[in-house]
Amino acid sequence: MTTHSENPLIALVSAVPAAIPPAQNAFTEMFPSARVWNILDDQLLQDAGAAGGVTPELADRMKRLIRHAVTEGADGILLTCSMYGPVAHDIASELNIPILAPDDAVFAAALTGGWDTILLIASAAGPLADSEERLTAAAADAGVALDIVGVVADGAAQAAVSGDLDGLVSALHAAVVRADTTPDAILLGQYSIAPAADRLTELTGIPVLTGPQRAATALHSALNPPSAERETP
Repeated sequence: MTTHSENPLIALVSAVPAAIPPAQNAFTEMFPSARVWNILDDQLLQDAGAAGGVTPELADRMKRLIRHAVTEGADGILLTCSMYGPVAHDIASELNIPILAPDDAVFAAALTGGWDTILLIASAAGPLADSEERLTAAAADAGVALDIVGVVADGAAQAAVSGDLDGLVSALHAAVVRADTTPDAILLGQYSIAPAADRLTELTGIPVLTGPQRAATALHSALNPPSAERETP
């Protein structure tokens, strides 16, 4: 795929403000040549919660934001809210640019890592159930036998919103201890809690997988494929 410039424009379509900094930081680290454009509808998650899930009307609302990004010249799109991830899959065939759901790349990493047990952590029961269902389905589709243990990190949402990294790390570490399992890897189910990954790894000695870094790397690969010359022996 050919991008519009050497500095491709990546649209981050978000439903909560707290998901934006982790995604931006991931692109700074993993895809520094990208120009990041934030598109935010900060009522999308609340409205989904009130409706008991992502309704067709809310999915259409997200699709309008995605089409806006395409119309205004985005070279790639990343959704940062896990609950709206299926919308990316629904609309992908209409687009001529790459689009990723928040968990596409990190789920792929979880399924190809050779791990038997994954501890999936989220900041609330709703997002946890959603992520657990989708990861379970992805494992089944891939024919991977994976034991997924889910746990809610109490207090993580508040810490993430307030930018309290110490509090976020503490909440996630407490959730790991409370899960009473010894996983091969930990997967943080929301972008907003991803900033705690490095410190959580240090505390537990367990690899921690996060969506933002994996997604930034995946979009970098999609927009910078090996040249024909490099592929020729």
